[in-house]
Amino acid sequence: MSARSAPVALVTGSGKRRIGNTVALALAERGYRIALHYHRSADEARQTVEQLQAKGVQAAAFQADLAQEAEINRLFQQVAATFQRLDVLVASAAIWEEKPLEEVTAADVRRHFEVNALGVFLCCQRAGLMMAGQQEGGSIITIGDWATARPYPNYAAYFASKGSIPTITRTLAIELARRNPAVRVNCILPGPVMLPDNLAEHEVKGAVAGTLLKRPGRPENIAQAVVFLAENDYVTGVCLPVDGGRTIAGA
Repeated sequence: MSARSAPVALVTGSGKRRIGNTVALALAERGYRIALHYHRSADEARQTVEQLQAKGVQAAAFQADLAQEAEINRLFQQVAATFQRLDVLVASAAIWEEKPLEEVTAADVRRHFEVNALGVFLCCQRAGLMMAGQQEGGSIITIGDWATARPYPNYAAYFASKGSIPTITRTLAIELARRNPAVRVNCILPGPVMLPDNLAEHEVKGAVAGTLLKRPGRPENIAQAVVFLAENDYVTGVCLPVDGGRTIAGA
């Protein structure tokens, strides 16, 4: 397969060295051309593009604020103009802000929904309709959160917005399959795979103790799940926990 005929993957929120970036690198290893999306992490995105290009991977970075519909439209126009197709979308961009319930404002909730729910919906809609026009279809993978089933305190706006991701996933799986049965939509529900740097030690220990496997996961665990969902052409409409058993382990 020539470089120009290789499949194309767009990963949102993949500039910063977090889960999306790890997913992009894993897909590049599987032979995908890579479209990196970033909001503010321009330097990190540029470094990743250079890293991939040094390995012979066609890659480009695209900036967009996913809370703005016009910028989402521009993002997909630029990706289409650069690569002429889209085979995989991984919608991993999200915001995650801590705030006690007493301090949460309508603006906080609205901001989380604009990025974590509406932004994801619009990206999946644009990608899905683009894939529906391709004979080969494509694969959309959303990133939810295991804890929408067992929320913890101080992230009410975040969980309210992330809770919509499984419904978006199932809805678009049905809608897009009606347009092209080769378009699939699935969701990954990560557990404690990349805990924030600012978590207190007791919070880190609590998150790990709550898993059945009694250890934290790694971003690579999410990347492995993405590769599986992208390549298994008989899976659609599912939400896959990658959480070390945290969802079923209880408190």
